[in-house]
Amino acid sequence: MTKSYREQATGPFQVGDKVQLSGPKGRIYTITLVEGGLFGTHRGDIRHEDVIGQPEGSVIANQFGVEYLALRPLLTDFVMSMPRGAAIIYPKDSAQIIVEGDIFPGARVIEAGVGSGALSLYLLRAIGPSGQLDSFERREEFAEIAKANVITHTGRNPDNWNIHIGDLQDLLPKVVKSGNADRVVLDMLAPWECIEEVADALIPGGLVLGYVATVTQLSRFLEGLRASGHFAEPKAWESMVRGWHLEGLAVRPEHRMIGHTGFLVTARRIAPNTVLPSFKTRAAKNAGNDNDISIWNPEHLETRKVSEKKLRKTVRSAKTSAESKLDQAK
Repeated sequence: MTKSYREQATGPFQVGDKVQLSGPKGRIYTITLVEGGLFGTHRGDIRHEDVIGQPEGSVIANQFGVEYLALRPLLTDFVMSMPRGAAIIYPKDSAQIIVEGDIFPGARVIEAGVGSGALSLYLLRAIGPSGQLDSFERREEFAEIAKANVITHTGRNPDNWNIHIGDLQDLLPKVVKSGNADRVVLDMLAPWECIEEVADALIPGGLVLGYVATVTQLSRFLEGLRASGHFAEPKAWESMVRGWHLEGLAVRPEHRMIGHTGFLVTARRIAPNTVLPSFKTRAAKNAGNDNDISIWNPEHLETRKVSEKKLRKTVRSAKTSAESKLDQAK
């Protein structure tokens, strides 16, 4: 019988569990427990047998008495260390998407693209088993990595999650009936290209949320939403996170911080054939200029290139972790 996520994420450590070991100088190591396993460092070795059966939050010592705190990795820890094909949406932005996107239990959510599955994991947790997540991804390799990462973390292939390979514009009308989606999250180069399809899929009052990296993409998407006549006035923002150094009386901001990662845009779907009142905001004078728009097309936007060799290696690594997790859950 397959264990529930809570059963996998709580209780004493078992063979197959991932364990996060916090050691001297704050260094963190993540291991997967196996029978007869040994984790070696320059400070000595930790036997997996000394961890297996211990409650989470225990302190484990090696043969020289060096102590490590043992905890299961949080979802954020997993996301930051999991195999990646495409760049991930950072946890700080995923949190904003869940809250500002008002993702609720039981929601029907559309996601494009799936990337490496980071946001998919947060969305699946937010919508719960009664919700439905449909993810769209152009590259099959990225979809395989995302699926394997989700299985590795949850220990199962969620039956309320479907990945569709292809362009959102082509597939969305075939997958989702008109007015049947509660939320649409777009993490893609040119979200303005699918505004009509998204508007048709959303229920009145539903919400579209775009995640874009550059100011030019932000402006193009905003103007597209306004011009479509399907959405209320959009809003846009970014979030930045700065940690603090805490040591005795030396309490100060960290020297490094997570700054700009992307812009977030939200807009509410209005009822069909509704005409909005006039707003103070005016469309940009050059919003419809073909020469101006051309530099915002996907072929002109810089994206991180992933070599085919690295991609094949990442797919193998992600699938191996997923298969191991499925075997454990049986």
